[in-house]
Order: sequence, then C-alpha cells, then structure tokens
Amino acid sequence: MTDATHPILYSFRRCPYAIRARLAIAYAQQCVELREVVLKDKPASMLAISPKGTVPVLQLDDRIIDESRDVMLWALEKNDPEALLNNGKIPAATTQLFDENDNEFKHWLDRYKYADRYPDESANDYRARGEVFLRKLDSLLSESPYLCGAKISIADIGIMPFIRQFAMVDKAWFDQAPYPALRQWLYAWLEAPMFKAIMQKYAQWQPENERVLLHID
Repeated sequence: MTDATHPILYSFRRCPYAIRARLAIAYAQQCVELREVVLKDKPASMLAISPKGTVPVLQLDDRIIDESRDVMLWALEKNDPEALLNNGKIPAATTQLFDENDNEFKHWLDRYKYADRYPDESANDYRARGEVFLRKLDSLLSESPYLCGAKISIADIGIMPFIRQFAMVDKAWFDQAPYPALRQWLYAWLEAPMFKAIMQKYAQWQPENERVLLHID
C-alpha cells in the first residue's frame, strides 16, 4: 500500500526515464513521495512491486506503473495546465518521435556512452548512428521553438533527458556539432527552473528516512 496521502515514486536522479517522469509530475502539479534509488542497491520494497528493477516505478493505491511514458500520462491526465497533451492524448507524430527516441536512438546512445562495453565499433561510430536522430530534431527545432510546434508538449519533456545524456558524453564535441537549434533548445532546458527543481540531489532512500515530497507548483 502507498502512503495514505501520496503516491510513491521510486526514481534515480540521472536516469532519463526517471527525469521525464518527474518532469511530467511537476508540470501536472502532482505531489508524490520521492524515493531516490541507488541502482546497485535497489530497495526490496521496489523490487517486490516491480521485479524488473528499473526506474521510474510509481506505486498507487490501486496499481503499479513502471513504464515512464505511462507515468507521464498518469500525471498529465490528472492535470495538464500547460496543455502538454493534445486534447488529453499523445498525437501520432509525437508517438513516432517517442518510439524513435526510446528504441533506435536509445540503443545507439547506450553504445556511445558505454563504448568500452561494445567493442565491435568505436564511440565515434556509435555517435554517428545517434546523430541521425539529432539531425531530425535539429531540423524540427529550426522551424519552431519546440519539437511539435510553437508551444511546449509532452515530446519536449519526454525526449530532452535523452538528448541531455547524449550531449554530456562529450560536451566539447556537442558544443561545436552542427546542431545549433538542438543545442539552443537543450541548454535552455538545462537552465529552466522546472528542470533544476526536479534535479535536486537527495540521499539514497532508506525505510527509516524522513519522507521527501516532490511537489512543484
């Protein structure tokens, strides 16, 4: 069971899936109990409700949500003051961007970041594979300030954490790469008060810890 008042969110600060879940919860102005997880020492209470052992995991009174996109939808379907969804739904074009990000791009991102684990190709080769998606996003952002047009949408908060991770593998390279619109979009995000608020550092959660509530108006 959850706390009598708040859902419980198991999270890891730097995980892009967890970042986008926290961003959606913040934009939706929902309050959750945040439990910061150390991935090498996952709490038994989290594994008991989601044995796959990945974050985020949202524990509600009536169900467990352990896919980040579903956590985002849960939050924004409850409250969406910035209209990040389109009439309460994710448009087909946005779903396609999510799928490209979560599947092919994430595949190459992992190999670029951890190239020593994947010796079949070099880090530069893996980076070049990931750049296919960067070029697509840069093209979109050359035409409008956000990925899906003139205003922020769920696509921006759902994809930005992965571009952040890609950029930080070799920031010097990213800072001179031929993606000026993408770079401007990303760095504006990194300075955004909402992003800074959900990226606060917390100690590893332990059952005896004082509760941490994530609630950003």
